Amino acid sequence: MITAGDFRNGVTFEMDGKVMQVVEFQHVKPGKGAAFVRTKMKNVITGAVTETSFNPTDKFENAQIDRRTMEYSYSDGSLYYFMDMETYELEPIDESVLGSNFKFVKENMSCVIHSYKGKVFNVEPPTFVDLEVTHTDPGFKGDTATNVTKPATLETGAEVKVPLFINIGDRIRIDTRVGEYLERSKG
Repeated sequence: MITAGDFRNGVTFEMDGKVMQVVEFQHVKPGKGAAFVRTKMKNVITGAVTETSFNPTDKFENAQIDRRTMEYSYSDGSLYYFMDMETYELEPIDESVLGSNFKFVKENMSCVIHSYKGKVFNVEPPTFVDLEVTHTDPGFKGDTATNVTKPATLETGAEVKVPLFINIGDRIRIDTRVGEYLERSKG
C-alpha cells in the first residue's frame, strides 16, 4: 500500500481498477484547511493524463509494472512475435499494442515489453535505430547548403524526411521517439 503523501515522480499505483503513474506532484499546505497533494498522473495503459487532488492519507495499492527486454522475431498477420532472450520462448503480441514508432523496428532488434499482471500494454522500441534508405529521389551536388528535406523510404517500409544529400543505400540514424532523421550512420 502507498499513501498519497508518499507520491513521487514515476510511482505507479492502482486507482479505481486503473494503473496510474505519477507525472508531477505537489504537497500543498494552505493557511486554512487541511493539506492535500495535487497530482498530475498518467494512465499507463491508455496514456490519458489527468490532474487530481488527494488527501495525504488516501491509500492506494502499489502497481508493479514488469519491463522485459525481448527480441522482435517476426510477424504473422496481426500478431508480432517477441523472443525472451533468457528462456528463448516466443510471446505473441497483438498489433493493437504496438505504437506508431514500431514501424522503425526490424527483425532481431531488442524492444522493452511493458506488462501489468501478465497483460502486455506497451512495446518500447530502441530509442535510436540505424536503417538503410531503400527509396528516395537522387541528391545533387551542392544540396548540402540548405535545410530542405525530401521523403525517403527505409528498409522497414517507414517514411521519413531526410536532407537532400541522402541517397538510396545510405544508412541513417532515426530517433524513434519522434520519428525523425538524426544523422548518417557510420559504417
